[in-house]
Amino acid sequence: MSTTTDNPARTFFGTELRRRRDEAGLTGKQLADSLGCTPQWISVMEGGKKISEQSAHDLDTYFKTGGLFHRLWKLANDIELQTTLPPGFPEYAEREKRANSIRVYSAILLTGLFQTEDYAHTVMTSTDGPHSADLVDKRMERKAILTRDKAPHVWLTVDETILRRTVGSPEVMRKQLAFLLEVSELPNVMVDVVPQSVGYYAGLGGSFNLLGFEDGTSSAYTESAGVGMLIEQPNKVALFRIRYDLLRGHALPVRESRALIQAVLEEL
Repeated sequence: MSTTTDNPARTFFGTELRRRRDEAGLTGKQLADSLGCTPQWISVMEGGKKISEQSAHDLDTYFKTGGLFHRLWKLANDIELQTTLPPGFPEYAEREKRANSIRVYSAILLTGLFQTEDYAHTVMTSTDGPHSADLVDKRMERKAILTRDKAPHVWLTVDETILRRTVGSPEVMRKQLAFLLEVSELPNVMVDVVPQSVGYYAGLGGSFNLLGFEDGTSSAYTESAGVGMLIEQPNKVALFRIRYDLLRGHALPVRESRALIQAVLEEL
């Protein structure tokens, strides 16, 4: 259900609903009786306050609009999902699709690009409430980047604490670690782990992503407490690249990293 205020698509949904009802010479109660809902719900939708997917389908069927109301519902929902995402992330996600190289460092939680559905659901439910299911679906769609034709070269470096932090349940973590091992075997993906024994190192300042493009340009993205930042100034992106090289110097070799992930999996 869409509920965010100041959504132009939802407002237009309400305006179009009122217009169609007036043209049909129906009162709100008459339309409500036909749809099997309350007159109050019709009023709420016409006021652009709330709409639901089921009501959109019902209205399309009743008024024979060829899917107009459902398209408006989807647009309203997409707008609200965009406002739920951290500032800068929608722009980052669009650039991620075009990147030919992706370097990721995860300090606290595993990055979304490598999350299983259950892991992502646990994370999203705790922070994004009613939009969590849609956000999880979109996150799962992003993973197609890893296996598409002309897939980018991807480097993922994680802190060992991520492997040992139980997100959701032991079963969720078993599936997550198994998936991490699976993708680490892709020819275009390299996964390594910074062991806890390292102590302080450059990565403890927070997670970030680096994108490289065919034209030689690059972007960086970092996020903290739901606030994201897309960085494209070359001098600032260069600092993130240096930081990535420094922290990755503390990571175990790929083979040893896989062995550590497997060991943690077997301990669960």
